[in-house]
Formats: sequence, C-alpha cells, structure tokens
Amino acid sequence: MKDLFLKSDTDEKIRIDKFLSEQIPDISRSYLQKLLKNGNITVNKKCVKSNYKLSFQDEIEVHFPEIESPEILPENIPLDILYEDEDILVINKPKQMVVHPAPGHYSHTLVNAVLYHCKEHLSGINGVARPGIVHRIDMDTTGSLLICKNDRAHQILAEQLKEHTITRKYVAVVHGNIREDTGTVRAPIGRHPTDRKKMSTHASNGREAVTHYRVLERFGQFTYIECELETGRTHQIRVHMSSIGHPILGDAVYGPAKCPFHLQGQTLHARLLGIIHPSTGEYMEFDAPLPEYFTVVLERLRSR
Repeated sequence: MKDLFLKSDTDEKIRIDKFLSEQIPDISRSYLQKLLKNGNITVNKKCVKSNYKLSFQDEIEVHFPEIESPEILPENIPLDILYEDEDILVINKPKQMVVHPAPGHYSHTLVNAVLYHCKEHLSGINGVARPGIVHRIDMDTTGSLLICKNDRAHQILAEQLKEHTITRKYVAVVHGNIREDTGTVRAPIGRHPTDRKKMSTHASNGREAVTHYRVLERFGQFTYIECELETGRTHQIRVHMSSIGHPILGDAVYGPAKCPFHLQGQTLHARLLGIIHPSTGEYMEFDAPLPEYFTVVLERLRSR
C-alpha cells in the first residue's frame, strides 16, 4: 500500500488513531496502533503515540512497510470434483476449508489443493495468492465452486459474473417460519460501521445486493429455503436473511450465539452453479449434493 499524506481539517481535538481509522476504513484500528507504536506514523515529522490528539492543520504521514507474502505451496488435499475439462474445474467445497490464502490461513486452503491438482494449468489474473479463483464462498459454506485453468476462460467467466448471467442457487435452513412462499431482499451491503469483521445493510458505503428466496419446507421454528443470487456481495445471503429476521441456522455472526444442533458454522450450501462454457458456448449446470451434516439436520427437523 502506498504511503499516505493527510492533514487534519477540524478544530475538534481527536485522537490520531480514531482520525486515521475514519480516513482509512480498510485498515483496522489495531494495525494503525501498531504502525504508531513502530514509528511508521508521524505528525509534523515527529513520532506520536496513539492517544495523541490532533490540532487543526496537523500534517500526518503514514508509511506502510512492505509485507512479505509467504510462498503458496501445492498440497495433496483430496478434492470432490464435480466436473473438469481443459478450461474449468468445478469442485464441491467441504466445510471448514478456506478458499484462498490469507493472514492466518496460508496452508490447507482450496488454492493449495488446486495448485497440486492442476499444476501450472491455472489462470493468473488474480495473482499468486488466488490462482484460478473467479468467485469464493465462506469457510463454513459448502458447495459448488468454479476454478479457471487459463486466463481466457477466467476473463469470459468473470464477465459473466459481472453481468449476473451465472446461475448461483443456495439452500439454507433459517430461523423462524417464513410465511410467504417466495420473496426478494433488495438491500445494499457494505462493511459494518463498527465491526470490521461483519457486513451490514446499514453501511454508508453499501453496494447493490439482491437475493431471491423461495420456501422448500417449513418446520415451525425453522424453514428450509432456496436462495438465488442476483449479485454476489460478501456474506450476502447471511446478511440479507438476518436483516429480515430469519438468520441462517448455525450462523453465530449474524444470528443467535447458541445453536440447538451443535453445528460448526451456518447451514448454507451452494447447491447449483450454472455457466455458459467459455469454449463451447453451451450452458452447463453443476449440482453439488448436500453434505452429510446438512441432511442430518433436515432429518432431525422432519422427525420433530
């Protein structure tokens, strides 16, 4: 990240860490405090502490040290392959698998597994940390995920994703009884204003997000639904269903902290993925079977 030069434009005495967290919302406050502690942030050419209160026209310089990215290595991790040819690979992602390397998760990710399986046959458009990755799903979400083996396929499918022509249907169990058979949630989604790990429909920087849902089965206190994405924002289905009072079962981030079924993460599965093949022009659909934990939950709900 490039160094920043800022100037305080208010008479109000404000802590420098608070000021910078507002000016640079993509950087966590704890990281800013670390930069202050290490002398990477100066005010009027002098190092200051995080509790320093700015004065009008103070000149702030933020230096971001270079981050050494660890080498992403291939790992022999079994993949549940739904389809594969020279252009694409479609896999059924299991629970607890992170899609691409990130701080705290540089090994045992889907990318590590795909690097081993595909060798050098992966698109490089998204860089060394995300080879072949066109879209992603959360660590605790299971189901269909598309990988591109070359840049041409990646560009064509990324355009389909941008134009909302890729079919993405999920199934989920949500809290509460959804009375209407079908519905649509249209609510912009952006970073939560106070909790940087969450997304929200009340963010000032929210981007358009549309989720269509229909009821598959009702179980009184819970409802089994299908959701179709029109857009693809981070945590979209989880945030949208929570926003209308029906959070996903097992989702401790956007729903109740306690889960009656002792689940590890939300009951959300990317069941169906439909694309226009980048070489043949043929429309293809890939259906990922429900994971065992999900079928067990449905059986328990049906027997209640």
